[in-house]
Amino acid sequence: MHLSKTIALITLAGLMAGCTTTGHVRQSIGVETVDNDKALAFPPPGGPAIVNVVERRHAKDVDQTISLATSSSVPGQNFLKVQFLGIDGSNPALGSRPFNTINERTIAREMASAVPGVRLARSAIFVQNSYGPFGYASGQSMAGDTCLYAWQQVQAGFAPSREQRNFGTVQVRLRLCDAHSTERQLLSTVYGYTIAGRFDGAALNPFGAPRGADAVLGKPGELVYPDAAPYRTAPISIGYQSQPAPIRPAVIRRPAVTPQQPQVQPALPPIIGPRVPLPDGQNDSPQTGGANGSTSIMAQPSRPNTASNIAVPLPDCNGESGISATCSR
Repeated sequence: MHLSKTIALITLAGLMAGCTTTGHVRQSIGVETVDNDKALAFPPPGGPAIVNVVERRHAKDVDQTISLATSSSVPGQNFLKVQFLGIDGSNPALGSRPFNTINERTIAREMASAVPGVRLARSAIFVQNSYGPFGYASGQSMAGDTCLYAWQQVQAGFAPSREQRNFGTVQVRLRLCDAHSTERQLLSTVYGYTIAGRFDGAALNPFGAPRGADAVLGKPGELVYPDAAPYRTAPISIGYQSQPAPIRPAVIRRPAVTPQQPQVQPALPPIIGPRVPLPDGQNDSPQTGGANGSTSIMAQPSRPNTASNIAVPLPDCNGESGISATCSR
C-alpha cells in the first residue's frame, strides 16, 4: 500500500515538473555582436577598418573586442580591445571583477597569445598619446610582416575616499600586423585611436578634470602668435608706404648677327663650237698651248647681243665658190 502511494507521488511530481519546463535556451554569459557604430573605441581616420564588434557584459562592466582589417600572414586577427571597469559588483571601487594590474608577466602572456610565432621587443622609450602614457612592443615575422602590440591604462588616479570620484578605469589593448606597413605607421594607430564610451556616473570619470586654458591667455605682457614660426619686424619705409619690389637688371638678348659672305659669280661655261668671223677681218689670233704645239681656241666671255657686235656671213657673190668675197652693195 505504501509502495503504491510512493510511486504515485513520484509520477505526479514528474508530471508537474514537465509542465513547468519552457524549453527556451538562454545564454549563460552576456556575449553578443553589436553594430560597428556601437563600438566604444574607434581606430583613427584612414583605417584599419572595423570588421565586427563583440561585446561582453559583467554586471555594469563592459568589454569589447573590435576586430580590425588584417593584411598579414601572421596567424590571428588585428583587434582593438577596450574594457570599462566601474565600482559596482563584488569588488567595490575596482569593478565587478578583480582588477588586473599591468605587469611584465601579464603583457608577455598576452603578446604570445595575440601574436604567435613572432618575437616582439618592448620599447624602452617613453611615449604618450592624448589619453596618457602607453607601452608597446614590435617585431617582424619570418615573412617580413611588421607586428605591434600596445597596451594602455586610462585612469585619472584615485581621489580621497571622501570625494568619491575618478574611480573608473579603462584598459586598452591593440594588436596590429601588416605586410606593407612599417613600425612607425602602425604606431600612428596607437596615437590616433579614440575612446567613444563613457560611464554614466560622474564619479567614474577615468579621464580626470578637463584641462584648463593656458595661463598666458589674457595676461598682459605675454605674446601669443598664430603659429610657432619665428616673427621678425619688417622694415617700414617713410610715410608707411610699401617698399617697392627690388629692381633686377634687365637682360637684353640680341639676335646673333650672321656675317655676310661675299657673293661669288658663277663661272660661265666655255664656248664650244664653230667660231663666228668678225667683220673687216678682225679675227682673233690663235694661241698655241700644250706640249705638242697644237693650236687651241680660248673661249671668250660672252658679250651682250647688240647691233655692233653681231656678224652675219654674207652669201657668195656671182656663184663663186671657195672663200666668200665681199659683195658690193
